Amino acid sequence: GPAELIEQARMAEQAGFQALWISDHYHPWNGEQGQSPFVWSVIGALSDAVSLPVETAVTCPTVRIHPAVVAQAAATSAVMTDGRFRLGVGTGEALNEHILGDAWPAAHVRLEMLEEAILIMRRLFTGEEVNHHGTHYTVENARLYTVPDEPVPIDISGFGPAATKLAARVGDGYITMMPDASMVEQYRKGGGGGKLVSGGTKVCYDTDRDAAVRTVHRLWANELLPGELGQVLPSPKHFEQAQTLVTEDMVRSNRVCGDDADEHVAELRRFADAGFDRVYVNQIGPDLRGFFDFYRTKVLPRLHEES
Repeated sequence: GPAELIEQARMAEQAGFQALWISDHYHPWNGEQGQSPFVWSVIGALSDAVSLPVETAVTCPTVRIHPAVVAQAAATSAVMTDGRFRLGVGTGEALNEHILGDAWPAAHVRLEMLEEAILIMRRLFTGEEVNHHGTHYTVENARLYTVPDEPVPIDISGFGPAATKLAARVGDGYITMMPDASMVEQYRKGGGGGKLVSGGTKVCYDTDRDAAVRTVHRLWANELLPGELGQVLPSPKHFEQAQTLVTEDMVRSNRVCGDDADEHVAELRRFADAGFDRVYVNQIGPDLRGFFDFYRTKVLPRLHEES
């Protein structure tokens, strides 16, 4: 819930983490995850609670919310955080975006919509009046009166070649969730150059490894679903049905679970070795105090020593 997210951010800052990611969902992926608060309200509270940079990972500015409205939310967030806000964007998931009854477009159409949305938001970040009549969006006499000194950086999420190509061409940074050096190379050679590359991983700290595996299997089995299921399934109940395909052995082989500091450090090093600039870590499960104490004392010092 919102209050727990704010407290988690405070613990992250105290533990020595340097930046925050926050998801932008209407629904959780399954009922066990339990909460899905409105991200822009939470970011407002974060701006007062911590001094860490904040980024959405990621917002879909194309279907559920018009890009002109997302631009206003992002600009205000940047002002409230004194310029420490980045807007992470992606093509979205039907889980969140179909709720108003809109058709869920094919992947190539979603990429077209995202590119047009980015164009609109960048124009609005200037503080000038915008009129736009495009393929997917219309904007009339729109002007943002609350804008940061510098335009909000827009990082683009990409999990395949087409999205990575778009990120390299029009993004201020690149987001992906796998430590895949080939994708980073494609991004940098395609126009990304020395721009920011960020990745994220989920772990489950617990002194009992088997208990950690069960926690991940209960809360986050959705991450191990194959193919495009994550983009096309329309509701949490459909994810719950699909998650019956995921076994605890699959979790054990694909997620860092337990309290072996070497495993946690190695997971983060995989991103560094693949050329990432930042890696974000999400604790799966309720033992957040244990996780932050563990990373503060056992994991983050190792990363500083080895860097």
